[in-house]
Amino acid sequence: MKIFVAGAAGAIGRLLLPKLVEAGHEVVGLTHKEENRAIIEKCGAQAVIADVFNREAIFASIRTVQPEVVIHQLTSLSQRNFSDNSRIRIEGTRNIVDASLAIGVEQIIAQSISWAYEAGEEPATEEIPLDLMASEPRKRTIEGICSLEKTVAEIPNHVILRYGMLYGQGTWYDTNGYMTEEIRQGRVTATDAVVSFLHVEDAANAAVLALNWPSGPVNIVDNEPAKGWEWLSTYSEAIGAPTPIVQEGRAGWERGASNTKARMDYGWSPLYPSWRSGFARSLKVQIE
Repeated sequence: MKIFVAGAAGAIGRLLLPKLVEAGHEVVGLTHKEENRAIIEKCGAQAVIADVFNREAIFASIRTVQPEVVIHQLTSLSQRNFSDNSRIRIEGTRNIVDASLAIGVEQIIAQSISWAYEAGEEPATEEIPLDLMASEPRKRTIEGICSLEKTVAEIPNHVILRYGMLYGQGTWYDTNGYMTEEIRQGRVTATDAVVSFLHVEDAANAAVLALNWPSGPVNIVDNEPAKGWEWLSTYSEAIGAPTPIVQEGRAGWERGASNTKARMDYGWSPLYPSWRSGFARSLKVQIE
């Protein structure tokens, strides 16, 4: 198949492109930076340079490529530009979907998040509603996710990958990542908040497998939702950071997510089933 990947030079995109090429697909990767062209081409894909906020450019790019499938992995999280990230989810997704519909694309796979569910005690399944009543600043995130998922659903076959908190190379949790540095400086407090993690390679693998999945959202997270005081202590030890300060309590939505649907219904199995061993393996590989 001919596949158009938006966000081709990001943390997931760099792992996803070679997997798609190896599977025999013709791959075109979108980036807005000319300096990323070489990264995309090295993966065996063709590069297209266009800004997702430039509606005419996105229409022209997708019209020229004529893809059968679009994979939307665009974010601006590496720069921690949350305003742009919300804009990508709303305006950027609108441009990608409208351009895809204009040429008859019938399949899209899009990146979402697994911590947008409403409050509860157990890890959230896909049947739990999104947290539509959230207050600011969380409300802005939920509105962006709702817009993205609703827009993507206009394409007949639409798989929405609700990723866990990403770790591994190119993420906030790499050896020089934002969160790693915050933890080293003792600026992260350990709480009862539950997080579902996901190694970036497992995120890429899920996107490949999703080419054969039915429409709808699916949580792509590891097998073990983690309480803050537990995972943060493990991570701190792995990077030689000070023992974190512990504080009781969590927000109701900090509940983690269940991957039962992905594992049992779709046959997805994470290479990094738990953050416990995943942190150590990931950091060791990056250091070496």
